[in-house]
Amino acid sequence: MDGMHYEGMIIRPPSEADSILLQVTVGCSHNKCAFCGTYKGTRFRIKDESIVHGDIRYAAENFSFVKRIFLTDGDALIVPHKKLTSLLARIREEMPWIQRIGVYGNAKSILRKTLKELEELRDLGLGIVYLGLESGDPVVLRDVTKGVSPERQIEAGSMVRAAGIKLSVTALLGIAGRERSLLHARATGEALSSIDPNYVGVLTLMVLPNTPLAGRVDQGAFEIPALPELLRELREMLFYTDLTRGLFFSNHASNYLPLRVRMPTGKGRALAMIDDALAGSVPLKPEWMRGL
Repeated sequence: MDGMHYEGMIIRPPSEADSILLQVTVGCSHNKCAFCGTYKGTRFRIKDESIVHGDIRYAAENFSFVKRIFLTDGDALIVPHKKLTSLLARIREEMPWIQRIGVYGNAKSILRKTLKELEELRDLGLGIVYLGLESGDPVVLRDVTKGVSPERQIEAGSMVRAAGIKLSVTALLGIAGRERSLLHARATGEALSSIDPNYVGVLTLMVLPNTPLAGRVDQGAFEIPALPELLRELREMLFYTDLTRGLFFSNHASNYLPLRVRMPTGKGRALAMIDDALAGSVPLKPEWMRGL
């Protein structure tokens, strides 16, 4: 075997940059979000076990210095429980030095599992789940075809936390357009507070040409908030976010103002920094430096 077997576009969270990427599914089980262009044209499927086992073997032989694994693609947690536990057990057996396994999970795939099943996955090494909340506003979630209500998102996130698995939740600035910008920000902050994750990662919308949202922008049906509006949205979201103990990030490449806020102690300073940015006294990332 010459290397790991990958199909299509492989994405992972920024915090998994140094992890082994093990592809166990191809595409995304939902694949209907209006803003996401990652898996368009890809039919979702679970990869053949023999290929995945071959990748584990290759990783065990070549990457003994890497301590983390991230399972791709868009929703590896949808893999049936028996098959997933078998996969994690194999990783543990062949790579006993692995300290954490990470995975994307959507509300549907999380809620298909019982709390006991999530605890079993935790005991087999699943250390973190990345959940895309995007917005706590039901109108926004409906408009972007997220396929889930804020209540179900909160339920799913809370279940991951109850199972003793770390949770990182993403939210998206700009996704509500101009009209509902602050409503979305407040509802999202309140949903994040209800979930109380370990990490919040805030991204800023970048409209991709192969998405339904791009069509709405071209037709004038969706207006991207201007930079000051995005900063106000960030401020509103942070203002309404209360975490027992966690980190609130806006350091993704898509953001204009990188923040790393240790909650709850750093919240006041971060709000003041956003105010300074709105007043023009804090430099912002230029457009050409932004990316996905």
